[in-house]
Amino acid sequence: TATTEIYTLSLHDALPICKHPHSREVGVEDEFSFNNSFTNRLYRIKINNIQLKESKEEKNSTHQRVQQDRQVQIDAAVVRIMKTRRTLQHNQLVAELYKQLKFPMTPQDIKKRIESLIERDYLERAEDSPGTYNYLA
Repeated sequence: TATTEIYTLSLHDALPICKHPHSREVGVEDEFSFNNSFTNRLYRIKINNIQLKESKEEKNSTHQRVQQDRQVQIDAAVVRIMKTRRTLQHNQLVAELYKQLKFPMTPQDIKKRIESLIERDYLERAEDSPGTYNYLA
């Protein structure tokens, strides 16, 4: 942990960090300060990065933001594909999406995004066959 990292840097007087009071145990009231008299060109200090644990709320909010970003990417890819092809069957559109997008997605996610684009008048279902989409705009 952070306290053990700092403590190891303060074990001797010739190190860059001083601990007050001088003792082997690290307490809550202990203070650490920078040793201004420390100079050594050959001494290197490596301080490990401390990985903070994410709380459940942070994980959920991160997951929601990732999902929103992915929805936008799916929408953009569908519009890009349909703009070039004008008319495409559902299976061909899904296959093309899997080629272009590299993150994991389910067919339900794709279907929701296609329905959303139909509601927003970017796409329409072909009148003669329900599994075919036409690009509008």
